[in-house]
Amino acid sequence: MREAQQERIKCLIIGSGPSGYTAAIYTARADLKPVLYTGLFIGGQLTKTSDVENYPGYPDGVMGAEMMAGFHKQASRVGADLRIGDVSAVDFSQSPFSVTVDGEKGILADTVIIATGATPKWLGLASEQQYAGAGVSACATCDGFFFKGQDVAIVGAGDTAAEEALHLAKLCKKVYMLVRKASFKASKAMVHRVENTPNIKVLFNVEVKEVLGDGVKVQGARLFNNITDEELTVDVTGFFVAIGHHPNTDLFRPWLTMDKAGYIKTKGCSTRTNVPGVFCCGDAQDPVYRQAITAAGSGCMAALDCERFLSEMEQGPFES
Repeated sequence: MREAQQERIKCLIIGSGPSGYTAAIYTARADLKPVLYTGLFIGGQLTKTSDVENYPGYPDGVMGAEMMAGFHKQASRVGADLRIGDVSAVDFSQSPFSVTVDGEKGILADTVIIATGATPKWLGLASEQQYAGAGVSACATCDGFFFKGQDVAIVGAGDTAAEEALHLAKLCKKVYMLVRKASFKASKAMVHRVENTPNIKVLFNVEVKEVLGDGVKVQGARLFNNITDEELTVDVTGFFVAIGHHPNTDLFRPWLTMDKAGYIKTKGCSTRTNVPGVFCCGDAQDPVYRQAITAAGSGCMAALDCERFLSEMEQGPFES
């Protein structure tokens, strides 16, 4: 039985980052009095990014943490209730939806916007994390520009890794593609493009043992060949990891339709999920683009979808 003293919220946003904060800005301006819980990682993945130069409106670039601080400040200024906390349980079986924060606080929400993002998969090396944002990146599209004319390495064997290697090859002098097994997992078309790009050198059967650097920035990578048992070093200034992402959606698995990887499926071109009143935006539903600007755009969409849904509930469906 639901507790009588649970807080009732018209619009609950789970997660920060560009999508969550944008949804908060739009829903606040629509007078939906949104409450946003930031999650454990306030500001999302962008707070781990150094320079951001591909987001419009920042002609000189901006630090990722600074950019997200601006999002936070703007959302707060327009009236969104921004709270530090982690949603630990949800029940979407009936409306209003039951949500638990930090394992203890109970909330009833008329609508929920999920903006929990996705986390890059890493190799698990201490040196990898040491140089994160200082030469190590999980997004070649985001950060490749900073290594223009330099030698870089990218780890991965699938279509995403191949696509990012090709992107880097347009910018960088040389791209080492590091593949753990004896063959690609990528499609034949992508493999053909990689093999026919002169400045991409593929190293098969190699594992990365350590990202090398001077304590400030990346200078290379130490590799181990699984066939010859030999160690080798590549001299690079950029080290990219493209072994996949894990959408932060496990909490919603009992209730929402997802693909095999765990990305939440939304209906058509909307942010609506299979549960009426629950919406999803940003990287939690986007396995393709994964950019700050596309996340922000889908946050706007989720807010508009949410506003329309609440209007329909209050006034009856709009006529088509």
